[in-house]
Amino acid sequence: MSDLDPDLAGLPLVDHHCHGLVRRDLTRAEFESMLTEAAGPSALGGSLFDSQVGLAVRRWCPPVLDLPAHAPAAEYLDRRAELGADEVNRRMLTATGTGTFLLDTGYLPEPITSPAQLAALAGGRAREVVRLEALAEEVLAEEVGAAGFAERFRTRLAARTAGAAGVKSIAAYRVGLGLEGARPADAEVARAADRLLAGGGRLRVADPVLHRFLVWCGIDLGLPVQFHVGYGDADVDLHRCDPLLLTDLLRATEPAGVPVMLLHNYPFHRNAGFLAQVFGHVFVDVGLATHNVGHRSGAVLRELLELAPFGKVLFSSGVFGLGELYLLGTLLFRRGLGRYLAEGVAEDAWTTADAVRVAAMIGAGNAERAYRLS
Repeated sequence: MSDLDPDLAGLPLVDHHCHGLVRRDLTRAEFESMLTEAAGPSALGGSLFDSQVGLAVRRWCPPVLDLPAHAPAAEYLDRRAELGADEVNRRMLTATGTGTFLLDTGYLPEPITSPAQLAALAGGRAREVVRLEALAEEVLAEEVGAAGFAERFRTRLAARTAGAAGVKSIAAYRVGLGLEGARPADAEVARAADRLLAGGGRLRVADPVLHRFLVWCGIDLGLPVQFHVGYGDADVDLHRCDPLLLTDLLRATEPAGVPVMLLHNYPFHRNAGFLAQVFGHVFVDVGLATHNVGHRSGAVLRELLELAPFGKVLFSSGVFGLGELYLLGTLLFRRGLGRYLAEGVAEDAWTTADAVRVAAMIGAGNAERAYRLS
């Protein structure tokens, strides 16, 4: 970009947190269920097309499928079925202009695209982000025993992340973010693993000691550690997902100098911006919220940027399932950031050169630096 484009249409992007895409054709009910973090649309609430994200789909996605903007939902879904899921996904991903995708591969409710498959659809590149809890449950299922779990997990994580960009914790879903900072000793980890194994049934890591252990294992490998924060599906107790609850752990991990990535953050994005300012290793985004709040996405991004240093803000889509959401996540991010920076130029808050530089940092540069992608 030689000059500031308020749409930032040519801005290179690194999507530092996303998931694979569903490759089968979808019914209307299945499509709508992917427009919400709920289990699906409710008969009491009407159609998800009558929401910010639903209206954004109708505004921005039809032209990619050779339909006019604001095409009726039924017409759009008919055209989608006519083209088939793979072609729709290819068109949507290509239209994002995203060059690099960092995929959390730990959520697999059904077969979805692998990092390599998604990169091929987009004409870009992809790297894996390893979900800590999923790997821990895999190790525990091997009957290694509680006493041998800690060492076996460290060995497995080192091998599994040899080509990965980072690791991710979903402690927010399991126990909340109020984790102590202290690194647990192996004996403490063994007792926690023993409690889990003694419980019988499905192995599901949901113990503060084990979550702290997993995070410290990622820190010890020097890998950026992602945390789900805030907005998610109905499994999340949102009041336990405020990133301020991570303060003790952030204080303890800061000396290691390993990046900690706070994902999503809505509706706590201002709190996340504060943490990015006061802790040198904390980075933030508003992925997932961007497409879900639709027309209001620019306002959410502006609130994040009130306090978060521009060098600590990343782009992510946070998308699962639908190629349309990749398109919306990138397009609404570009427009929101571009208009915010253009306003600052018009009001003499910063220069055009500053705005162009900041856009490049947030779009890709910060992620390339933090994840050492170059």
